[in-house]
Amino acid sequence: MTTFFIEQASTQSKIYVTATIICLKFVLSADKLNLMKYLFSTALLCTVLFANAQDKFGDVFAKINTDVQQNSKAYQTLKYETETIGHRLTGSANGAKAEQYAFDLLRSYGCEVKFQPFEVESWTRKTISVEIGADKNSLTKMKAVTLAHSPVNADVTGEIVDAGNGLEADYQASPEKFKGKIALIYLGVLPGSAAGTKSLHRSEKTAIATKYGAIGVIIINTVKDGVLLTGTASVTGKLIPVPAVCIGLEDGMALKEKIKSQPQTAHIAMTNFSGLIKARNVVATFKGTELPKDKIVVGGHLDSWDLATGAIDNGIGSFAIMDMARTFKKLNLKTKRTVEFVLFMGEEQGLLGSKAYIDQAKKDKTLSQVKFMLNYDMTNDPKGFSTSRAEMKTLFTTWGADIVKIDTGFKNLFNAGAGLHSDHQPFMLEGIPTGGGFGGKLPNNSGPFYHSDGDNFKLVDEQQLKNTVRYSAMLTYALANTPRIPVGVQGEEELRAFLESQNLKEPLTIAGEWRWK
Repeated sequence: MTTFFIEQASTQSKIYVTATIICLKFVLSADKLNLMKYLFSTALLCTVLFANAQDKFGDVFAKINTDVQQNSKAYQTLKYETETIGHRLTGSANGAKAEQYAFDLLRSYGCEVKFQPFEVESWTRKTISVEIGADKNSLTKMKAVTLAHSPVNADVTGEIVDAGNGLEADYQASPEKFKGKIALIYLGVLPGSAAGTKSLHRSEKTAIATKYGAIGVIIINTVKDGVLLTGTASVTGKLIPVPAVCIGLEDGMALKEKIKSQPQTAHIAMTNFSGLIKARNVVATFKGTELPKDKIVVGGHLDSWDLATGAIDNGIGSFAIMDMARTFKKLNLKTKRTVEFVLFMGEEQGLLGSKAYIDQAKKDKTLSQVKFMLNYDMTNDPKGFSTSRAEMKTLFTTWGADIVKIDTGFKNLFNAGAGLHSDHQPFMLEGIPTGGGFGGKLPNNSGPFYHSDGDNFKLVDEQQLKNTVRYSAMLTYALANTPRIPVGVQGEEELRAFLESQNLKEPLTIAGEWRWK
């Protein structure tokens, strides 16, 4: 039986088996050696053999590299979408057009593609008015944008109270002073804050303000020249009880100074739409040859906010994913595990599409098939790979070393850690290992235009987008073909300890997603 297996196996499998036999022979000779010396030497030898012998993907990596450099469609298809469809707000007519465009594009590449429909509570801004002054009779308009998921109707007037960075500590000194008031919160970490001061997501800061009785929230953007950003102020993706708005950096810092010497009053009036609509994730599937029930999910969100066309957030991620699928089909790449390229909708409004994917997988009893999730959200020109699981370092850097042989611009950086607020989160909370690109920078100083009316196609860099496609396609191919992924799905207690080690208990508790006592 063993002989038959070795003779019929692929070259990779033969190498893997050979490495195993060598290690076993080494173990069996242990009685001739000092025990500690033998154990150390065995571990070292096996690690080296497995890391360097089991995966020989250099030839395929070279083919991927050539195809993407010569034939990538990511840049021109993203350009077409932003110019002809525009923004991709979930639940809007534009959102539906973007879903159909992605489906048709993947089908034109020859992919097996399907819609994954789900019902979502859609939110859209309508009218907004923010007025500020020394009292109710001397209010002047201030430029502002509504944050999702503010109430459908709101009309509040109240004194503005400075909540600093908007963390629990900023309220605990005088918790009573925020009741019935409007909290003024800095989006990031204020200059001059104590060393090590952490930041929270705008939604978490809004939840804290609401907890202490604020009737409204004004968030100060951190970007110069009055740039306004949108985004969700809800930790649940549902409507929040108070209106939340964003104002520009200069206006916000000037307001902070005024409050020090004279009380300031704000009047916030707004109308918005909220209601159930239908949205669709788009899924392209490449079935595995040996382990078809083991899945590698490669995902990123297709939707965007409505202030601009979402070229950076997340056009460069979602259109890179579609071009990875094009490359796989063009080269007829075969993988041991099934690969699903997934374009999620509803990420901006609370990870709604990726949560729907998880819910459907639970309903279908297929969630256990997902062995790894790679997420591409504003990923650009990666210089290495990241993952939630440090145990992946040997494999990721081994594959990275092969990529460096093709292009020294890839620096083979590695990062292990976990965060929240993108489509990897629902997978990670099920214990599934996650990862993606690491070490790149956004193109053309586009960072300040995140979620703003300046996020348009002129910010996209064609070669850097190609880099995302080719390096990520290589990582996907390797992960789907490596004989053994050294990490599995975490059990409940292991997952709890992991999330605590990543300092994620507090934000998950604020969001109501900490399920442990």
